[in-house]
Amino acid sequence: MSRLIVISNRVQPPTTGPGGNQGGLAVALLAALREQGGIWFGWSGETTEEFSGHINFQQGGGVTTATIDLEEQDIDEYYNGYANRTLWPLFHYRIDLTEFERDFDSGYARVNERFADTVQPLIEPDDLVWVHDYHLIPLGRDLRKRGFKNRIGFFLHIPWPPVRLLMSLPSHRKLVESLFAYDVVGFHTEDWLDSFRDYVTKELGGTLGDNGEVTWNGRTIQAIRAPIGIETKEFEAAANGHDARFARERMYMSATGRSLIVGVDRLDYSKGLAERFLGYERFLQSNPERRALVYMLQIAPPSREKVNTYQEIRANLDSLSGRINGEYADIDWVPIRYVNKGFPRPVLAGIYRAARIGLVTPLRDGMNLVAKEYVAAQDPEDPGVLILSRFAGAAEQLKDAVLINPYSAEEMSDAIVQALTMPRDERIRRWESLIDNVRREDVFWWCELFLTALRGDGVKAEAKAIEAATH
Repeated sequence: MSRLIVISNRVQPPTTGPGGNQGGLAVALLAALREQGGIWFGWSGETTEEFSGHINFQQGGGVTTATIDLEEQDIDEYYNGYANRTLWPLFHYRIDLTEFERDFDSGYARVNERFADTVQPLIEPDDLVWVHDYHLIPLGRDLRKRGFKNRIGFFLHIPWPPVRLLMSLPSHRKLVESLFAYDVVGFHTEDWLDSFRDYVTKELGGTLGDNGEVTWNGRTIQAIRAPIGIETKEFEAAANGHDARFARERMYMSATGRSLIVGVDRLDYSKGLAERFLGYERFLQSNPERRALVYMLQIAPPSREKVNTYQEIRANLDSLSGRINGEYADIDWVPIRYVNKGFPRPVLAGIYRAARIGLVTPLRDGMNLVAKEYVAAQDPEDPGVLILSRFAGAAEQLKDAVLINPYSAEEMSDAIVQALTMPRDERIRRWESLIDNVRREDVFWWCELFLTALRGDGVKAEAKAIEAATH
């Protein structure tokens, strides 16, 4: 069996034990690496005065990780710059926040080349190479330039923008052409896949074939829909574990009989947190008789704190939550509990189960696994209600959630009332439909779907993707 070489911006240490912060993607990739053997390669998160290409190897749980340090300039231009101030906002439809700087572009190209140079001696001729996310789009092309003939796949974990939006990127054609160095390119949803195909046909003059084949300039690749899931079985078990039970009891005790509305999101403008606060405020305005019967817990760990836009988001949310609490709070009740730190996944599972409503309302999201975690954590006998943005990738699968437009405060307010008054039998019916999908199309299903295509059995993989789209 061929080894698997996983390459991503950051690497999940294999030593994280049960009850840690290991996410579903890391769980699946580590499992695949254990099964096939191989290496997970990426940036360590650390800086060095001068890039040397030195690789730090670690082993644990049957998995080898290999990491490199980057120079401060690399991080500023490649990570904080092109990845998070150019591609991230543009791919999330926020051209107003997108910054186009030549230094960013050159730094992005330089770091991808450094990745290619450094990982080169680790890859054997029969290895499968799987590159992840927008940080490393050109990496497949850089590996091909160095003579690699391996099967190389790429998966994008964020949305792919429409043609007209992508064309605002000065180097848009070069970026898309680089994807044709891969054998398989994967997207979460049919929308993102269609946008990619539209660009290839309209701007590159490429052609579409059967079973996801896309051809340009004599090169044919397979482009597939492969929606990522969570490690459902493990997360359901965690929701019934000791840490989750303790967290759930803490929430019940502090709620004093009130219904909990929970949101869990990284602090990012794509998550629609300001719009969520305003939608909740509209609920408080429109339903004075229900005010003291609910409260909202928003968990929002900070991210990318060196990027000015994120500093502005935090200041805005601090102001909004303070104003709403100041206007509506009573001596024994605060409408919003706003927490800027993360929690271990078993604790989150307990919080999810304690919540009558899971409020997942991004303005644009590649998938959003919080929606699936909320579903997996529920009590089958008395489940909560998932309110989900139509613009999250998860909405394509989780059709029995209460789907809303997150830009509409009125629609969000109405959905909260609907969820709070929803009869138990309807909550159970909706949840059973949701959990069926979350269990069936979990992260291991996703991993095998992509790797099946990468191994070369493209027809079978596309058939699975089509079957998934019909559910």
